[in-house]
Amino acid sequence: MPTLSPPPTVGELSEGELLARILPRLAGGPPALLGPGDDAAVVAAPDGRVVITTDTQTQDADFRLEWPNGYRHTGRDVGWKAAAQNLSDVNAMGAVATAIVVSLTLPPSTPVAWVEGLAEGLAEAVSALGATRCALAGGDLGRGRELSITATVLGSLDGREPVLRSGARPGDTLAVAGALGPAAAGLALLEHGPAYGSLEPTLRELVGRQCRPVPPLEAGPAAARGGASALMDLSDGLLRDADRLAAASGVLLDLDPAALAAHAEPLRFAAELLAVDPLEWVVSGGEDHGLLAAFPTAAQLPHGFAAIGSVLPAVGGKPGVSLGGRPAATRGWDHFAS
Repeated sequence: MPTLSPPPTVGELSEGELLARILPRLAGGPPALLGPGDDAAVVAAPDGRVVITTDTQTQDADFRLEWPNGYRHTGRDVGWKAAAQNLSDVNAMGAVATAIVVSLTLPPSTPVAWVEGLAEGLAEAVSALGATRCALAGGDLGRGRELSITATVLGSLDGREPVLRSGARPGDTLAVAGALGPAAAGLALLEHGPAYGSLEPTLRELVGRQCRPVPPLEAGPAAARGGASALMDLSDGLLRDADRLAAASGVLLDLDPAALAAHAEPLRFAAELLAVDPLEWVVSGGEDHGLLAAFPTAAQLPHGFAAIGSVLPAVGGKPGVSLGGRPAATRGWDHFAS
């Protein structure tokens, strides 16, 4: 019986050989004016302004190759999330993504198949999330001790003004697009849940929302067209991100407990399994990459947005967040917390 060769690792290939494995997997999206293969890509900027954002995922800080419940984090997962979290930031400016570039740092022992999956995950996310104008324009490869991926996304405002965090005014309606809490529930299942193979489909779906978030990319431009006064991505938890919007706008954001309870209800099964309050995932869990917006009272909320509170004058000139009229302690994800 023939002996099977072990799958190749990154350290066994040259840069050119590895690129030859990656680039075909990035095909299929809209072309850049000049795509991968030269010293830099060239993309169109018909608006005359470019929205730009970047984010990094690092192994064991932002993802694990294997989680305590046995789930194996694939290259596809990491590629998808790298695209999703950056597409969401462009979305939160009311803009539309037009190009993405990616920088990879790879230990030599990284399986080539994992890197191929990462490229496929990037392309799948751009397509599945509806970023139809986003070209996969290239990037960079390097060796290092830690596995990390940095994605940078460019976007177009299409003639509109960017919607900032600083525009909320007393009297505005506070609203969200997208779900609150599924990604946090998924993370809890990865960290503390039963073996992944034993999870029911509804619980696996929550794990999927952590590994492959689904930002509502149509909602950002719709909010801008609908007159949103403030807008931001929900990546670090509702309370923490709401506090940032409140500080930027100099207002108090009062959250409606009943509206938040509606977001908690679909998470109840997972919460009972792990003996936690699902509302905690709703208010402090991040990485769903929905949108938090403020709209003038007279504005009709665009499709996909639902009211979750109101914008009030800052009490004593001090901005912040309250829950049903009571001060709410800021909590959520902090990238530098121990």
